[in-house]
Amino acid sequence: MPELNLTLDSLRALLHSVSAFLPRLGTALVVLLVGWLIAKAFRFSVVKFLRAINFHVLTERAGIDGFLQQGGTQKDTTDLFGAIAYLLVILASLIVAFNSLGLVQVTDLLGKVLLFVPRLLVALLVIVFGSYFARFAGNSVQSYCRAADIADGEVLGRLMQYGVMIFVVLLAIDHLDIGGGLIQQTFLILLGGVVVALALSFGLGGRDRAAALLERWFPRREK
Repeated sequence: MPELNLTLDSLRALLHSVSAFLPRLGTALVVLLVGWLIAKAFRFSVVKFLRAINFHVLTERAGIDGFLQQGGTQKDTTDLFGAIAYLLVILASLIVAFNSLGLVQVTDLLGKVLLFVPRLLVALLVIVFGSYFARFAGNSVQSYCRAADIADGEVLGRLMQYGVMIFVVLLAIDHLDIGGGLIQQTFLILLGGVVVALALSFGLGGRDRAAALLERWFPRREK
């Protein structure tokens, strides 16, 4: 009999725990369902708003859409921002749902991810506007070189565009604050190594070529 009473007590405790957990589970499921519907509506609104202000034209001219489509996707940058907005609402819904279930550790983890998403949005905006400015700067250099009758204007324009893009990418990485600046420092070290290697190879083996390029870019005017 004592064993039977112990079994009944354990069964009662289990049923009590299940009966207390089921309402919270139902609340969590309702929160997830409502959050999913709100996320879809929010994504639709964000995409519609960005297309209404011709944001897709800016990203297309900046070359971001072409870069994404080269990766095999048919989506553009506007759809990417819509997906991030969708993810933002879904994460908020998951935090509320898991909080109602009492899963504090999962809630804390999702909270950190949720705080990272706005920084990701700002970093993407920096890349979009920076890419547009980089292409504009490169085209301006090419136009100036053509007007000044400087040879290799296309090369100089691309160098200007790539230089601005490197600066923009560093700004975006710095804003994300990934790895405590380790990625940015590694990127700068690699970039510095490439520049030094090119300078040494160009200086040691390409002095005649450098002189020829300088003469082509800035020809001497005969008096």
